[in-house]
Amino acid sequence: MPSTATVCVIIAAKDAAPTIGRAVGSALREKHVAEVVVVDDGSADRTAEAALAADDGSGRLLILRLDANRGPSFARNHAIAHSSAPLIAILDADDFFLEGRFDRLLVGDDWDFVADNIVFVDARSAGHAEPVVPDFAAEPRFLDLVSFVEGNISRRGAARGEIGFLKPVMRRSFIEVHGLAYDEKLRLGEDYDLYARALLNGARYKVVHGCGYGAVVRADSLSGRHRTADLKRLYEADRAILALSGAGDRAEVALRRHERHMRARYELRRFLDVKAEQGLARAGLGALARPAALPAIVGGVAADKLDAFRARLSPTSAQPVLPRYLLAARAVQK
Repeated sequence: MPSTATVCVIIAAKDAAPTIGRAVGSALREKHVAEVVVVDDGSADRTAEAALAADDGSGRLLILRLDANRGPSFARNHAIAHSSAPLIAILDADDFFLEGRFDRLLVGDDWDFVADNIVFVDARSAGHAEPVVPDFAAEPRFLDLVSFVEGNISRRGAARGEIGFLKPVMRRSFIEVHGLAYDEKLRLGEDYDLYARALLNGARYKVVHGCGYGAVVRADSLSGRHRTADLKRLYEADRAILALSGAGDRAEVALRRHERHMRARYELRRFLDVKAEQGLARAGLGALARPAALPAIVGGVAADKLDAFRARLSPTSAQPVLPRYLLAARAVQK
């Protein structure tokens, strides 16, 4: 193993047999990677076997199997506990690293977390050759808790782009010193919660604009159809952070805004659940019993109907959507 191999890549996977091989292969080809830990989180398909088939024989791949699905937070904590490399990188099971990612990313030691740009690739073209990504000027910047939280408040109709989608490399020493771990109650926003708590503890979160992570986007993604209970747990996580001391006035304002944003999504989802199960009249009565929730429900229903109307006016194309980037960046000459 080369002396530059300092990264543990963690892949939590459930029913990911069609994509896990590409993810594992993209990690193993990186010379900075010392270990790849795949956690098969109670899959019903051959996820573990597909991951093993991508092994390069270097002895760096470890596959852990869970008998039942425990969620991404538990799976990632489990992988961290079974690994030792000083740097930790998260890779989703249907995503991939661009070749040479860590050569570009692991520059300097002025960070506890460091993230790069993400290219979003349409699943209809994701099986083709690796996307050709421009050279972007690094233009490093640091996120504080305020900018991070505000960057995670989504806007309806805008392209997916919250800062919480960034996949930073994390220093194990920082996580251990501050007793940080993924909140295993969360199945939504577990990354956001961990990074927010790290920033509250003084993490230096560096962002560079060069691109090294490929995220695959599917039309039938579940990301827009979160469970009601998961939305509730995420706004409760904001409240838990607010209960800690030391956030500061500006950070508290941002956290309360994010909490209201997530609570509004929860109230809308709760209303729609009751409507589906018990009818519109019962859902309406329940909403009237919670006056504070009415703006979120009325506004959310109206926005859903507007989105549906726009979708009917816009013909669906069978052609893959062109790649786009999470962060606005400036291309430079190679």
